[in-house]
Formats: sequence, C-alpha cells, structure tokens
Amino acid sequence: MPSLESNFVLSTGQGELPDYGNELVFQRNRLPARAYHIPATSLLLNGTWDFQYATNPLEAPEPRKHDSRVSSDIESVLEGTTLDTPDHSIQDTESSLQAPDLEWTKINVPGHWQLQGHGRPQYTNVIYPFPVCPPHVPTENPTGTYRRTFSVPSAWDESSQLRLRFEGVDSSFHVWVNGHPAGYHQGSRNPSEFDVSAFVTRDSINEISVRVYQWCDGSYIEDQDQWWLSGIYRDVYLLAFPGEARIEDFFVKTILDEQYKDATLAVSLDLALTVDVEVSLRLRDSAQGNQIVKSDTFSVQADKSKIDLSLQIPAPRKWTAETPTLYGLEITLRSKALDKTLQTISHNVGFRSVELKDGLMCVNGSPILLRGVNRHDHHPHHGRAVPLSFIKKDLLLMKQYNVNALRCSHYPSHPRLYELCDELGLWVMDEADLECHGFYDAIARPLNIPEEMDYGERKKLAFPQAAAFTSDNDVWKDQYIDRMEQVLHRDKNHASIIIWSLGNEAFYGKNHQAMYDYAKRVDPGRLVHYEGDADAQSADMFSYMYPSVETLLKLSKTAGVDGDKFEKPMILCEYAHAMGNGPGGLEDYQEAFRDNKRLQGGYIWEWANHGLWTGSESERGGFYAYGGDFGDTPNDNTFVMDGLCFSNHTPTPGLVEFKKVIEPVRASVRDEDIIIENGYDFVDLQHLVAVYKLESFTDSTQIGPSGELPLPDVKPGETATVRLSQDILDYLKASGGWLTVSFRLRASTSWADAGHEIAWFQHRLIQTDSPTASVPQYPASQSSALQLRSSKVEYSVGNSDFDIRFCRARGSITSWTVGGVPLLALDPETRAAIIPGFWRSPTDNDRPKDYLYWTHYGLDMLTSQLRDFTIESVDASTIHLKIKTYISPPILAWGFDCTLTYTISSSGSVRIKAHILPCGPFPAYLPRVGLDVRLAKNLENASWFGLGPGESYADKRSAQRVGIWDKTVEELHTPYEVPQENGNRMDTRWVKMASQSGAGIQASRVSETGDGMLQWAASQYSPKVLEKARHPRDLVVEDDGAVLWRVDVEGAGVGSAACGPGVAEGSMVKCEEVEFEIVLDGVLA
Repeated sequence: MPSLESNFVLSTGQGELPDYGNELVFQRNRLPARAYHIPATSLLLNGTWDFQYATNPLEAPEPRKHDSRVSSDIESVLEGTTLDTPDHSIQDTESSLQAPDLEWTKINVPGHWQLQGHGRPQYTNVIYPFPVCPPHVPTENPTGTYRRTFSVPSAWDESSQLRLRFEGVDSSFHVWVNGHPAGYHQGSRNPSEFDVSAFVTRDSINEISVRVYQWCDGSYIEDQDQWWLSGIYRDVYLLAFPGEARIEDFFVKTILDEQYKDATLAVSLDLALTVDVEVSLRLRDSAQGNQIVKSDTFSVQADKSKIDLSLQIPAPRKWTAETPTLYGLEITLRSKALDKTLQTISHNVGFRSVELKDGLMCVNGSPILLRGVNRHDHHPHHGRAVPLSFIKKDLLLMKQYNVNALRCSHYPSHPRLYELCDELGLWVMDEADLECHGFYDAIARPLNIPEEMDYGERKKLAFPQAAAFTSDNDVWKDQYIDRMEQVLHRDKNHASIIIWSLGNEAFYGKNHQAMYDYAKRVDPGRLVHYEGDADAQSADMFSYMYPSVETLLKLSKTAGVDGDKFEKPMILCEYAHAMGNGPGGLEDYQEAFRDNKRLQGGYIWEWANHGLWTGSESERGGFYAYGGDFGDTPNDNTFVMDGLCFSNHTPTPGLVEFKKVIEPVRASVRDEDIIIENGYDFVDLQHLVAVYKLESFTDSTQIGPSGELPLPDVKPGETATVRLSQDILDYLKASGGWLTVSFRLRASTSWADAGHEIAWFQHRLIQTDSPTASVPQYPASQSSALQLRSSKVEYSVGNSDFDIRFCRARGSITSWTVGGVPLLALDPETRAAIIPGFWRSPTDNDRPKDYLYWTHYGLDMLTSQLRDFTIESVDASTIHLKIKTYISPPILAWGFDCTLTYTISSSGSVRIKAHILPCGPFPAYLPRVGLDVRLAKNLENASWFGLGPGESYADKRSAQRVGIWDKTVEELHTPYEVPQENGNRMDTRWVKMASQSGAGIQASRVSETGDGMLQWAASQYSPKVLEKARHPRDLVVEDDGAVLWRVDVEGAGVGSAACGPGVAEGSMVKCEEVEFEIVLDGVLA
C-alpha cells in the first residue's frame, strides 16, 4: 500500500491546501463504495473513546507521537507493545514536550461532541455559519481527536483483509492505525471504509486515532436545515473479509415481465479472487418456512472480477408498500481447492419494478400516490446519533398514521433504516448528501433582493450566480458525483427505495446533470428526483416546494405539457410546512391529488421537531432548545421546530390531522347507502373490518346499537355500496343521532395490532321530525323575582340565586355569582370580565405575515370606550340592557362600533346579542370574532358537545369527531414547544366551564336555524404570555389564577405561512359587519 503520510496536509504554510479545505480532495485511500453488508466477522468499536478537543487542527495532538500525558489506561495498554517502526515507539519527543498541555477526556461513540460538553450546537436553516469563500474554511475550525485500542479476534483467519468502516463522521476526518495514516474522508452522512490490513498487528493491541474537523470544504454542500453537530455519530466497525477470495460488492435487481407476473432475479457481483470459486444463489420464502424457491451454483475462474448471474422466479409475490413481501437471498462463495466456504451474504429481496408509464410513476405497472413525510435524523438527546430503536419507533408511527412514503431529507439515513422500510412497507426517496442553499444569501444580500419579492423573481436574480459557486462549477463535479455514488451503492439493494434524489436546494447546474447521468447509467431501474431542476431535464418528475393548491393545479396543466399530454408526473417534495400549530389546508392538497392523476402526492415538511433537550429532567426545569438557546450566532431561531411530531417524536395535532386526511379508505352516505372508496393502490379491503356505533347527544351521550358492517370486495381505486340496515335507519331517524364507522385492522401486522384504526367517518341523518334541541336546559329558578339595583358606579341584576354586576363607567360585566360562588374574575387591565374579543396570540404560521398585518392595525392592543348604557326594560322575569361601546386601538383612526344587548332572565340565563360594525380604515381580516370571558380560577373543568377531543381550526378540523367531551383546562392546552395560540374547539353546540362541585357557566349560540355553533378555547395563559414565551417553562398563569375563555362565532384558520401559503380565503375572518347571539347560563352546583 502506498504511503499516505506525505498527503496528510494540515496547514497552508507551503501554499498547499489542507485536505479539509481542498475541493479536489474528498477522500484518500477510501475503498470503493459498496452495498451495505456487515459480515459475521466484525468487531463493533462503539463505546467510550479517549477524546481531545482543540480549537483548530494545528492545536490537535499528533497521532503518530505517543504523549506521556495521555490517560493511564492507554499508556498501560501500550507498554510492552512491539511496533513496527521507530516512529511509533513509546517516547516523549521534543515536539511533544514543547506542545501545550493536552487535556484528554472521555467521549461516547456514536455521538456529537457538542452534546457531550465540547463546543456548542448551532442551528441555521439556509445561511452559512461561516464566511462564504469556498473551498476555504474558518481558521477557528474545532477539531476533535478520538483514540481507542482494539485487538483482532483470534478466531479470524490470518489471511483476512481487515477494514475500518465508519458509517458517519461529521464533517471530515483523517484516520491513523498504530500511527500509520490510513485514510481521509469527507461526506458527513456517507460511509467510508479503509483497508488497514498492513497496519494492524494481529497478536497484540492496536490503536486507532481519528482527527475530526468541524468544518471542511464539504460543509459548503452540506448546508441542510438542521443543527451543525460534529463527531463520530454513527457506528464504527473493524471488518474482516476473506483474503483468498471475496465478494467486494453485489447488486440485486428484480426484473418483471411485461405482465408483471414472472421475474428474473439478476445478481451482479464484483469479486476479488486468487482462486477459482463456486458462487451459489439460494432464494428462500420466509412465509413458507424458509422453503427454497430456487437455487443454482455457478463456477467462476480466478481471473474474473465481475460476473452477472440470474435465477428465473415464476410468479413471486410482489413487494409494495402495502404488501411488503420479502424473500431471503443467500449468496455463497466457496472454494473447492481450499475445501471451505469463504463468504456468505444474506439479504432480503422484494420483487418489484419501478418505471414511468404513460407519464406516471408506476410500481409493478400501477400508479402510486405518495402520502409522505420528510424525515431528518434526530434524537432529542443525541442529535443525529439516533439509536436503531428510536428509528424503528419513527417508522412504526408513520405506518400507524397512514404514512406510506419517506423522503430521507437531505442525506442518506442510518443504513439499517432501509432494512426496516423494506420490512414494514414504505416508498423511500433516498437523497444524496448535498445542499448549498446558503449561497443564496451570499448573493441576494449584496444585491438587496427584498424578501417580499415573488420567490420566482428572486430565483431568476440570484440562483444562476449562486449555482456558480459549486453546482455549475467543473471543479466540484467529482465531489458531486461522489455524493451520488456513495448513496446509490450503499443502498441499492433495498426494494423500498424507488427514487434517488440528487440532493436538495442546491440550485441547478451541470454537476446535477452529471449526477443524473451516473445514476441512470448504474441503476436505470429507479427514478431520479431533483426539485431544483425546474424543467426536469435531470429528473424523471417535476417537483415543487410549498406552492398553493391553485398554483399546483396550474402547474399540472402547464409544466412539461404538450397539448394535453405529459411525459413526467408531478410531486411535492415539500409542502404543508408543519411548524407549530399547523399545518392548515391539508384537505385541499389531498383533494387535488385525488382529482388529478398527474399529481402523485408528496412529502410533508417535516416529520419531527429538532429540539435538543436542555436543563433538568423535570418538565418545568428543562426545555427543547432551538436556534439561539446555546448562544449560537448566527442562528435561525425556531425554524428547526417544524414537525408533525414533537421533539420526543410523539404526535402533534398536525400528525393526527394528517392521518385523517390521507386515510386510504373514505366513506360517505347517499340516501340509505354507505359509499366506500378504496384509496389503496394495490390491496382490497379484506384486511379490514368495518365497525359501527350509533350515538345521540343532548346533555350526555346516549349509546345506541353497534356492530360490524359487511365489507364488500372493493378493488384498489374503486367504490362499493353498503346498504344501511333498517335498525340503523330507524335509530338515526328517531334520535337525530350520529353514525360512526371505524375501519380497523382485522389481524395484527408488523406495525400495528389487530383493531388498530385506519380510517373513520361520521354521519348524521337529520329528519324534520328529529329533535333539534341539543343544548342542556337547566331548571328555572323558583326563587324571588329579578331585581335591578344601582349605585353611582354599577348596576346589579339578580335574585336570591345569582347576582350579575355591570360597571356603569365601562359598560361591562364585572362579576357574576351563582349560589354565592363567583364565576368570573375581573381583568386588572380592562376592569371587565366579559368583553367583545378579536385578538388571539399568534401561531408560528401567523408570524411571517398575518401577525405583522394584525399588529400593524393594532389588533393586539384594542381598548374599549363606552358610548351609551341604557336600561331598556325591567320586569320580574327579564331585564334588558343595551350597551354601546367603541373598541379601537390607540394611534389609529378605526374601530368597531359595538352594540351589546343583554337579556337577563330570572333563571340565571344571560342572552348577549351583539352587533359589530367596523368603521374607518379597518383591516381586511381578523384573528377572530367573539367574546373574551375571564372565569374564576376554580372553573377549570370543560364539557362540550362538538368537535373533539383535540383542537380544531377552520382549516385543521378533519381529525376531530362529534361527541360530548370532558377535559380540564390544563388538558385543553396543546404544549407546543414554542408557545403559541392553541386549543381551539370548533362546531360546538354547547360548552360548560365548571368547578369540581359543578357550578359554572354554559355557553351556546342562538341562530336562525335553531342549531347554532360556536368555537371556543380556555387557557391558563394570556395571549401576551403565550406571545412572549420562548419555551413552555416561560409560561406563567394569571396572578389570580383566572381561566381565560374565548367564546367565538368566527376564528381564522392556521395555514402554513411559516414557509408556504397562508390561510385560504374560505378560512379567513373577514372584517365586516356581523351580528351574533350567545347565551350564557349560570349553572348551580
């Protein structure tokens, strides 16, 4: 092996670029990329290593020189060891004696040094955290030196080739074995493998030294939206391969015939032989007790380095994401001359084909619909050093929530993830480790391109110049191709991978074309994706990020369309940005996918928040950190918290909504029939059972009949009709009740137990003779007649059961007691307990646009001015009051003329009729319209008849069911890791807030139809507190413990404007004249 010592360049003292700052050097001595396979003769080197942290490479310890100040266990290990050159004898050299004291510590591998006490995490989305001057990297380039020892197992053959394999090191590294320079690699999410046979002593202890650089020239093309974290963060192995003959690489392809019935199993082998061998292929069917389906043996002469073998397999069961059938393939290498089996490789095989057919992406000849998510490698404690159990948890959750597609954004994930995807059934887009988005800011800021400019126009101005740095630069071509080569060869044998991606947000240039050409030449049996190629020249599909539904539909009819024909499908590689309370509008996208065959689905951005747990273990003491929380600058703040799962990878309300929207079975009622639509691509519905229940609701849930509906044979993409039984129809007509049908797994699968719910729907069959009163009626008071009392400052209305007081100066209710129990709490600022309300705290999706618009109009600081207070009528049973106020912000000359008419009855009921008229230069749309009610602190138990049990908004409500629900105020709160507006409940017939004793207030809405609905929220936290809090631990309750209750007639949707379209017009609250009537009933204990 040629010496690498002279090539391990660390400084530029002689004008030579260091390896980590030279775009032409991205590896030294690295073995060719190969399919992932860990042989039985392997030694996992994970665990505790010695570690030294330096602020730059020149201050890092010299691995080839022993330092007497190293940790004692290493020194004792090295004593008496015979090393093969004088350079590696145990000595204190002059250079080491003059070097500064080195502080060695311990570190866990896999892991990141920033999460183990060295340096600090830094988060950026687009911008580079260092000066942009490729290929140069900062002088202050933190460098971690890792060291550990190992012994070669005595059972390993003396002739074995020994390799060191690193599954992932960020960002680049040199490695030494026993002081010998063994290699260099960059490509943080790609594996590297080095032949270290010549450097390893087989009968004594060996030492590995790894010098890892936080920054390298490759960092310019690893600018993904995630934390910058460094170190050896995936597995490290010592591997032994047969010396006499071995399989260097293998590529398994399944080729289906034109009818997609019979198959050819094609196996290509790269070999390193010194003797003649026999290669055996054996295919087993695990579903049939590992029965051998087909086998054959082939003789191979020693001069062969590559062979192509095949087996003909009649009618194998096909692999799809819905039917992930796998066969076991064994590849055995045997030498007759040596009379021994040299090597056996076992790998799962799924028979499937991928192609473009009639302009659509097809698997096994049929188009598919992607119900996908983007997933980064993330663990709240370990960063990208994700345990396999945690990865499996992610994938199981995806399957349980109807996700069928995964984009590995924006780099190859842990290699074992793909094995799990094969087994569980997911369509995978595997992406090259490539993104250089930060060049945009480097170009756009000097050009003063405003962020408000249309994104398409900004691209025209900046993208060509940004691409010139690397993507359209010949000097970087080999490094780009290497990124494609690494991912393709490592993962090429997985049935789940149907699409290769050339990377993400790297503009577009000639190097992408080179990557595409390489991928199609090596693996023509898969499709290639790249969103940055607007014209799909280097891609097999058109791909977009975050278009509105209207734009998407327009693109589907124009992009790549000739007349009415198109050659390539269209997907959304990112859409519905799931930041905080969102995403809204999912139903609109899914409807577009269903109705337009060219739109083959997409991938939500993204799967999970990337918060890193910081502080104490208690929920109030610690928090999930985001950009800036570690003092990291520059940073992109909360933008890393944009997932369908919280940072601990449990579902947010957004994932619950997504599961419902993408459910593969849809149902509706037409006349007296249920119409069932099979949205699967390959299977019928025989794996499901349909369970129904009947319910009616007044002040409690009345359970009716339940049972199982017969499910007909419904082919994929087809519909069928199920006639409702007469018992069901009679119950629905008599009760005005609700039919709920749940589609559940008939039997357990690898990802969920029997009974797991896949889809559901609800229907109410309303007849004219069915009861319409859905609001609980409380007995009228039998006590004395109503009385009106007045003083200089207030009016008092009540009787022996209740008392309601109005402030004469402000025209607002200030207190309400029932049976002596206070129901309201006075706001210390407004001096009111019930007032018209228009404001809510912002969501993450409000902040880029709507929040700025609303605060521009002062909606967050409205004040109320009394214009008139009239007692209209008084009698023993009813008192009418009319109050006119002007609600407006300071500074500005617009506001709401509000007329509130209160009708108070002796039963303790307060009917509030509101007429609201905006006047002056008012905003076009509002956060909400309703009442702000400040409840006494003990009214913390909510019961309601409406959508539940979770939160719902105008454009995020599909997953909630009609029912009667009970929750405490604390349970109503959605604990978003960045506090914001949350907890709204829609389509509510009535809602009651009560104490433990049952005393409280019930709200309902009066409408012309007699069945009015409202929406509401109750919280311990004020909008100001929610708006200012950076983390949940910053939330503080009101000083008096009051419950803040919104009772609304309109509320805005949430959209996904944090990165994408805002709230659709139909889910906005227009600022216009409005009338509504809300009834508040005092409830006795």
